[in-house]
Amino acid sequence: MLQQMHLPVPLRGMLSVPFRGIRHSSKQDEPEYLHHLRVMFTRVMKARKVSVDATVLFADLRGYTGLSQSLSPDAISGLLDTFYDECANAIWAYDGLLNKTIGDAVMAIFNFPIRGEDHANRAVRAAREIQKRWASERETLARTLGVDGSELGVGIGIHCGELSFGEFGRSHRDLTAIGTVVNTASRAQTVADADQILVTAEVYRRARSDLPGCQAKAYRLKGFEAPIELYAA
Repeated sequence: MLQQMHLPVPLRGMLSVPFRGIRHSSKQDEPEYLHHLRVMFTRVMKARKVSVDATVLFADLRGYTGLSQSLSPDAISGLLDTFYDECANAIWAYDGLLNKTIGDAVMAIFNFPIRGEDHANRAVRAAREIQKRWASERETLARTLGVDGSELGVGIGIHCGELSFGEFGRSHRDLTAIGTVVNTASRAQTVADADQILVTAEVYRRARSDLPGCQAKAYRLKGFEAPIELYAA
């Protein structure tokens, strides 16, 4: 599949993760879809970076650090494999890009490479799909691992706005997104409770149709001087 795409991107290690979910969707087997991906990534590689209005989602597996100290490496590997796969499937279902896996967390981008004005809505729906998929998996995992299923929650943070996407670094190059939007989404995820989705006021403004009745609460986020309003989705 990846060979057919002829992507001018070093798809090894972490960078191969965004394409894990391709095989699960017939839509993503269509030549037009694959051509679109190739064109978008070619544009990035030629320019080194592009500015894009996008939505960033961070999802973190709660309890991982504690479990990694008590479970075998094989058990932890299986846990992360399942978590990554369920996140990838949910993200791809809403045309997002699973850009990175960072230990027990994943980072996804919506509105690149697949464009759409409703990218904030799609990120919210993907977040809910992650929670739904993980809820159905974790009880089985908990029984298999011999742990309390409540230890395996997922916290999610979402923010949107202008960011830079491209290849950054010299000796080690990383194809990713950077900017305040990324940092804010990451910090929002850190204050989300297990099984909670927190979105910023900008996400709420754009995706209000998917967030009826949500109430704002001010949070102190690391690195931000002023409190940030977040909505529980």
